[in-house]
Amino acid sequence: MNLWKIIQNNYNPKENRKNETIFTLANGYRGLRGYNEFSNYGWKGNFIAGIYDKSEAQIQEIVNNPDPLAINFYINGEKINLDDGKILKYERTLNMKNATLNTNFELELGSGKIVEVFSERFVSKNNLHRWGAKYQIVPKNFSGKLVIESIIDGTVTNSANDPYNEVKHYCVKKIKDLRPGILLNSQTRDKKISVVESTTIRCFKESENLLTNRKFIVLGEQVKELYELNIKENQAYIIYKFGVTYTSRDNIPNLDEFSEKELNNFTFGGYEDELEKHINIWNKIWEDIDIEIRGDEKAQLGIRFNVFHLVSCANKDDPRVSIPAKGLHGEGYKGHIFWDTEIYMLPFFIYTQPETAKSLLLYRYNTLSGARMNAMLNGYKGAQFAWESTDDGLETTPKWGKDYLGNPVRIWTGDEEIHITADVAFAYWEYYRTTNDEQFMIDYGAEIFFDTAKFWESRVEYNYQKDRYEINSVIGPDEFHEHVNNNAYTNYMAKWNLAKANEISNWLKEKDPIKYERLCVDLGLSEKDFTKWTNISEKIYIPKYNGTKLIEQFEGYFNLKDCVITEWDKNKMPIWPKGVELDKLNKTQLVKQADVVMLLLLLEDEFDEETMEINYKYYEKRTMHKSSLSPSMYSIMGLKVGDTHNAYEYFFKTVMTDLQDNQGNTEFGLHAASTGGSWQCAIFGFGGLSVDQEGVLNFKPWLPEQWKELSFKLRWRDAKLKVDILQDKIVFLSDQTLKIRVFSKDYILEQNKPFTCQR
Repeated sequence: MNLWKIIQNNYNPKENRKNETIFTLANGYRGLRGYNEFSNYGWKGNFIAGIYDKSEAQIQEIVNNPDPLAINFYINGEKINLDDGKILKYERTLNMKNATLNTNFELELGSGKIVEVFSERFVSKNNLHRWGAKYQIVPKNFSGKLVIESIIDGTVTNSANDPYNEVKHYCVKKIKDLRPGILLNSQTRDKKISVVESTTIRCFKESENLLTNRKFIVLGEQVKELYELNIKENQAYIIYKFGVTYTSRDNIPNLDEFSEKELNNFTFGGYEDELEKHINIWNKIWEDIDIEIRGDEKAQLGIRFNVFHLVSCANKDDPRVSIPAKGLHGEGYKGHIFWDTEIYMLPFFIYTQPETAKSLLLYRYNTLSGARMNAMLNGYKGAQFAWESTDDGLETTPKWGKDYLGNPVRIWTGDEEIHITADVAFAYWEYYRTTNDEQFMIDYGAEIFFDTAKFWESRVEYNYQKDRYEINSVIGPDEFHEHVNNNAYTNYMAKWNLAKANEISNWLKEKDPIKYERLCVDLGLSEKDFTKWTNISEKIYIPKYNGTKLIEQFEGYFNLKDCVITEWDKNKMPIWPKGVELDKLNKTQLVKQADVVMLLLLLEDEFDEETMEINYKYYEKRTMHKSSLSPSMYSIMGLKVGDTHNAYEYFFKTVMTDLQDNQGNTEFGLHAASTGGSWQCAIFGFGGLSVDQEGVLNFKPWLPEQWKELSFKLRWRDAKLKVDILQDKIVFLSDQTLKIRVFSKDYILEQNKPFTCQR
């Protein structure tokens, strides 16, 4: 098994859509779905971060832009198409080390002609606006004429296979013949964002151009460039397709002219040169992010797959965008931004690429006006972050969807799943705690904390009879239960948010009194407000079972019908218990995903081991994991409480979410939260990493018997730390003097000196 490659060694058109997600190439600026250009079946996808539109759709959604990849090859009039010929061999490979997609097949056409095709594709990490493809054509038993049809397809729509929701979010504004090359300029319908795609093809042999009889064709909203090529039996012919993409978001004047110039620069520099630079950058990235697992090939391949796609989705140079829940890999969840980014994906970036983490956090700061508008429209103060957001921070959750039986159902998450406001604040704190970036907290973090605290102050309700603050009519992380009162996760995160905001106010007053005074004036705050936040925090109600350490997920949860999971499917995912009515899940104790367990992990310092164990054992038996966000949290908690067998199983459910399609919807895009959860399983779970109240790195690792070694790298404050965990010892190497804690014992790592700790 090649541990750097995801290989598909047979062609099944029914699997195309799922594989397109798995084979997507992205660079943070854009994602090009892994569409097979030699097949009739699949979903084209060209998604550019930050480009949203509504048009006739129910709500704003990420735009599926014109497809620049399209290309057809004809041999004496016969199209090279996998669905029409006899496939003699087939292999498609995602090379994660180099971030390339390769397809190799041999096809017998209807005429009996046999042709071998090798293709390569990359989306440049060196120049985010460039992508390239290489095609090698070998006629095995004939000579003849090859016609190449290179296309930019301006007919692409969103929801192409859903007639009730299909919509086209752009208009083709201009088509241009670049002689050679073609250009298509489109513009989104509502927000008037221009997208310019330009491409050209080349074929040389010993500096001689082999392409002849060029023809430029405009066919409706498709623009084509055609060439002829005379090919001889058993000789290889390499055709390069160059592409560049620019949008009006790039703030470049004369987009068409600039795009044409950049296409020429790319072509002149050459495909191989850009590919080499792209690979070099990826190799440097892997030096910092790779996780090595010796002794378990499936685990090794799975973790690399998830980390690869996670880092592919982020762009550290654009603080206006974040990572959609389905990555840049598909139209799922309309390309919206959820809490998935802050809680599941961000830890990876905080500990490996802090500059990227900063950019992702700045997306929330740059959409703060939208969050404030959400609060105002709902009758509250401060900032209320949207459950689903796009480019402006306004709430974009659809009002209607379908339940598990396919029936129309009102979606209440946009109205009630308000814990995301505290989740964003929590992410800011995690970044600050890890990086010690005081200026970031001064410039951005404090304002986030103050505005979110203002929201919670206005959202809580005081119960005079019981002398406590409550938060009513909410949805916690468990979305099976709506309109609940005092969800423990929501209440505790709000409690934490309010207390931390007061703590930061005191810190800011000392660090930067001018900034403190300015924020107080801008936000209408005084010392009384900060004191009030502390008082509210101390009196927020957290429901528990009869005074025990068993936390009640929400008030009244334990009065619901108790259903325990007893059966699992082939992917070891829970099967609905017998007798459960899927339209009445809210009447049961079944849980969609980690809720109380999630709380215990995020605020680990506030709960003892007994509390963790009691709650894990109770909720683990009742959690259906109907969200990819769930298994990773149970894996980490399982390791903390000693349920190592199930922790290992939950880890595999996480890393195989898309590779095995265990949620049944990979075709709609990447489960981006699960990619982040995979990293957390490896580092926070098996690596045993945590941070205590003293701000010290703690390690309590546990390795499965078959794992010979787990190795990874971390960034902590100013230090770069390498950790090698073996069955009998742990080896640390830090480039800075660093205090750590291993199995509750303190050690000092000396700069650049390996330190071995026996287990």
